[in-house]
Amino acid sequence: MAARKVAAKSNTSKDELLSYYREMLLIRRFEEKAGQLYGMGLIGGFCHLYIGQEAVVVGLEAAAEEGDKRITSYRDHGHMLACGMDPKGVMAELTGREGGLSKGKGGSMHMFSKEKHFYGGHGIVGAQVPLGAGLAFADKYKGNGRVTFAYFGDGAANQGQIYETFNMAALWKLPVIFVIENNQYAMGTAQRRSTSTPDLHTRGLAFGIPGETVDGMDVLAVKAAGEKAVAHCREGKGPYILEVMTYRYRGHSMSDPAKYRTREEVQKMRDERDAIEHVRELLLQGKHATEDDLKAIDKEIKAVVNEAAEFSKQSPEPALEELWTDIYA
Repeated sequence: MAARKVAAKSNTSKDELLSYYREMLLIRRFEEKAGQLYGMGLIGGFCHLYIGQEAVVVGLEAAAEEGDKRITSYRDHGHMLACGMDPKGVMAELTGREGGLSKGKGGSMHMFSKEKHFYGGHGIVGAQVPLGAGLAFADKYKGNGRVTFAYFGDGAANQGQIYETFNMAALWKLPVIFVIENNQYAMGTAQRRSTSTPDLHTRGLAFGIPGETVDGMDVLAVKAAGEKAVAHCREGKGPYILEVMTYRYRGHSMSDPAKYRTREEVQKMRDERDAIEHVRELLLQGKHATEDDLKAIDKEIKAVVNEAAEFSKQSPEPALEELWTDIYA
């Protein structure tokens, strides 16, 4: 991989950089393994990989506190791992097994964890955004100082329910951060061909919601922007919009050949803008780690992912009786 130029050494501590490196690498290796299992027929249905976007969720989780909530769309595996959900449980859910975090009944797009305050994985485009505002409403009602991160993509940004939610969130000054993960292609259409305004974060201005654009390939920039947004919400000033400019290396889902962009474009992003490579260079440049240290971390992460994959293969299929559990009726 070609070296990405780093303007200056980071003031971030060694431990923080290593933590971000590990977390992003875990997501990358996990998603690569998920792609392999899908190709082997062990994962069925839809499977949307997060490869390339790792800095977004890792940076924002670094700005969150215990008790803060998160809700997202169907590209959700990275969010689960970043908030501390067990890789074994995530992978077993992808393969539809009993050991999965939703007991094999949710699959790739529908996992939850009350313990980690993760409220899904939602398959309907944009539907998680009003639900996220509802989570924030509950926290404001309780006065507990918590913040909700409601993630959605550039494609979902054109959904009408997003703007209804903006209006209510601004009216009630809800502590919600609307995170637009702008990977520039939605389901397969370039933003310039589908969206009339180039800056999606400005769409909140009509409702009095401030926002900004963030480099989503720089985990430190994402963390800094996240801290600013979190402080805004905790101070009772209402919602905030972060448009995080990122890029997915794979297609929209495993079934998407991504012919709407060139291989050269994707490779250029990998070579020049990769988020993990950026932190790797900061670690080496700051003499926080050696090449051998980073190889050892990669080996360790691969072992965790391989263990999760093996667990997912060995876990049994859900019992028929599971059809009647965890339902409202």
